[in-house]
Amino acid sequence: MPLPPAVRDAALDALALLFPVWCAGCDRPDRALCDECREALVADGRATVPVAARDAGVTVVAAYEFDGVTARVIRALKEEGRTGLAAPLGAALQRHLPIDAAVVPVPSSRAAMRRRGYAPVELIVRGAGRRPLRLLSPARATSDQRGLDRRSRAENMAGAFRAHASAAGQRVVVVDDVVTTGATLAEAVRALREAGADVVCGVAVAATPRRRLARDLSADAVLPHQRSIRDIGDVHG
Repeated sequence: MPLPPAVRDAALDALALLFPVWCAGCDRPDRALCDECREALVADGRATVPVAARDAGVTVVAAYEFDGVTARVIRALKEEGRTGLAAPLGAALQRHLPIDAAVVPVPSSRAAMRRRGYAPVELIVRGAGRRPLRLLSPARATSDQRGLDRRSRAENMAGAFRAHASAAGQRVVVVDDVVTTGATLAEAVRALREAGADVVCGVAVAATPRRRLARDLSADAVLPHQRSIRDIGDVHG
């Protein structure tokens, strides 16, 4: 049973004395996520965000635009170890996950797992009330996608994942955190399909805003083997 607001606030105030914390969305003290930022996440997560990037033949949607409060919350989860933030992000993601497909998260790199000790996308999937199915694993090391153009991102991710043999015959949805150009999701879809999986769609927690994508990435920098695939998005790149 949920606590009455006054009791909840008193408990949070007491915890804040022992474990100082600040809002991931606005830096307000004494709350991991203040009521205003939590409400902003709920409001922003109600609509499907169009994803402006190239895909591998599947529809891709995002729960949020990677901007403002959402961007700060995702960064806090990924880079500051604030794993409790996976639950509110997962609540919005849940709306976009088909109930008749297994949920396959894009895996974190081995270096990221060593650094963090957890996989953010898996935590968000669990926050959505779904069980992540680990059908993908890294096949080789990749570079950080930040700062790379579209062609470089695609080259960086080519052959980056391998799918487990148990993927054969499974109906799956691929989930990642932030899509930008689609390189990461496209590689995940490729690996799963080559293993015999039926990939029905891709879902991202957030998508890079179209204005930022247009500014940062060259639209015609695409590998030859990708010129036949439509626009979607990419997560780490």
